[in-house]
Amino acid sequence: MLGIAVTSCKQEQKAAPLPPGAPPAFATAPAAGPEVSPLTFAEAEKLVQVELSEGERKEAAESWRSGMAPLYERRTGPRKVALEPGLAPWSHCEATLPGQESGPERNLFLRSRTDAGPLPASDEDIAFAPVTRLSRWIESRKLSSERLTSIYLERMERFNPTLLCVITPTRDLAMAQARQADQEIAAGHYRGPLHGIPWGAKDLLDTAGIPTTYGAEPFEHRVPTEDATVVKRLREAGAVLAAKLSMGALALNDIWFGGQTKNPWLLAEGSSGSSAGPGAATAAGLVGFAIGSETGGSIVSPSMRCGVTGLRPTYGRVPRTGAMTLCWSLDKLGPMTRSVEDAMLVLEAITGPDAGDV
Repeated sequence: MLGIAVTSCKQEQKAAPLPPGAPPAFATAPAAGPEVSPLTFAEAEKLVQVELSEGERKEAAESWRSGMAPLYERRTGPRKVALEPGLAPWSHCEATLPGQESGPERNLFLRSRTDAGPLPASDEDIAFAPVTRLSRWIESRKLSSERLTSIYLERMERFNPTLLCVITPTRDLAMAQARQADQEIAAGHYRGPLHGIPWGAKDLLDTAGIPTTYGAEPFEHRVPTEDATVVKRLREAGAVLAAKLSMGALALNDIWFGGQTKNPWLLAEGSSGSSAGPGAATAAGLVGFAIGSETGGSIVSPSMRCGVTGLRPTYGRVPRTGAMTLCWSLDKLGPMTRSVEDAMLVLEAITGPDAGDV
């Protein structure tokens, strides 16, 4: 037994090769990162609000470059390949099994046949009417898109200084699209229930030639050259883009570079985020409907706070091409409206696959 043991000890021991990309054992990697000292950790303690003894600081400084720094190096750099904004992940999940159909290209949705009733006498009553009624009045030419658009633009001027829900009003574009809608409808070319309806886009949807700011000061003057897919689809449906609506900076809460968007029904509180503007503007009757986005509650929360109908669609149902990315596997775009059927009317126009979105 001793002979066997001695022979085994003399044999050269070789570690099994690690798979490519596997991290080294802790504190065995080559030193990386800048030189640090106990003073470095003494200053860092102020940020993370912890206290280390002098011995602990010394030990941390001695082991940092061979312990923690290489782990950060694997995650953060050096970046040698430039990644353009909006680049999709390398891989994506396909839930449909081989040989199975993924479902119809388009949904089948039938509008209700409810009578919209007579056109209200007051502009305020018109402004708060749901799309289901507005669309019937426009279709029957009891209400012109130009008048409806003017009503909403006037209300934006009156209430936005208080609500802070509009970042960029698109007056000239809106009036031009409204006049075109009226001309088409008069000529018998009615595109459907969104034709001539003014709407607002959360300011993470790209709009060609119109600022798309993400609600964040560094992007305040960012002007895209192409429309997001959802914007294109709503334009094809005849909808009138009236405003780019506020969002919490980089899709967080309800505070943007212009201030905090307010809940129209309780000005002491914000409208919640990050689809703050779509929630407030729809609730206050500043647009017929709005498009918001959700990663982890950004449609649901402001809809609840402001009292509107928000639809967080199934992931992938509405293409996000041309929308700011917060999390590739969670981001969703959806309608924010004043009724459930309104949400379905909007969803019908924007849903369906898109080659530019995984």
